[in-house]
Amino acid sequence: MGFKRLLASLGAGGASVETELTEANVVPGGVVQGEVRIQGGSVPQQIEGLSVGLRARVEVESGDQETKQNIEFAKVRLGGAFEVQAGAVHVVPFGLEIPWETPVTMFAGQHLRGMDIGVFTELEIARAVDSGDLDPVNVHPLPAQQAILDAFGQLGFRFLSADMERGHIRGSRQRLPFYQEIEFVPPAQYRGLNQVELTFVADDREMDVILEMDKKGGLFSEGSDSYRAFKVGLHDFHQTDWAAYLNQWLAQVGGQRNWL
Repeated sequence: MGFKRLLASLGAGGASVETELTEANVVPGGVVQGEVRIQGGSVPQQIEGLSVGLRARVEVESGDQETKQNIEFAKVRLGGAFEVQAGAVHVVPFGLEIPWETPVTMFAGQHLRGMDIGVFTELEIARAVDSGDLDPVNVHPLPAQQAILDAFGQLGFRFLSADMERGHIRGSRQRLPFYQEIEFVPPAQYRGLNQVELTFVADDREMDVILEMDKKGGLFSEGSDSYRAFKVGLHDFHQTDWAAYLNQWLAQVGGQRNWL
């Protein structure tokens, strides 16, 4: 089932615009399909441009303050200028590629609270830009990402929260101006450990998996024993027992800190 949303009424007697996603469930690297439907009003109207894209609402840290900011990414223009005649219907289909780095918004069949990512539609009319509300997109994990998430579950970790932060993780393949953190609460056997934060940064072949425990603020503190980054192939991930891999790392760090 897709999403429909009325974008705008383009002036007195003008056209109305509606965007529909025919399939809102995708994975990173996939394509969102949909169409923009422009219904002509009582007068002809010139549309100077039509675009669709993805927008995320991310956290931005500045000193001691934290604010939210809308960041647009993966924008595509749907043709050039055209005129909508009175009473006519103009339908523009589109396919919008989802970047491989796009954060996961679905986990264990549930939408992750705070993961606001969706398709926006933008019209250029008489040198003005009219941008509508988001049509939500459900970004499900890639199989390789699901394997890592399942490993945390097998070890008894519980999902706590997720957010998107503006910034760049040093040494990663990150190209977007923001990244996702998925936070887990450990089970009792990992005493002394407050939480573990997980970030995926993927491309079409493999992904960086970044883990950090006991974060104390700021970006990742590379080089610490509480930080680990490793690569996972999107097609050969099943060759590794990820629960055993994660447990070995946690046990090693825990032993060094007398947690276990």
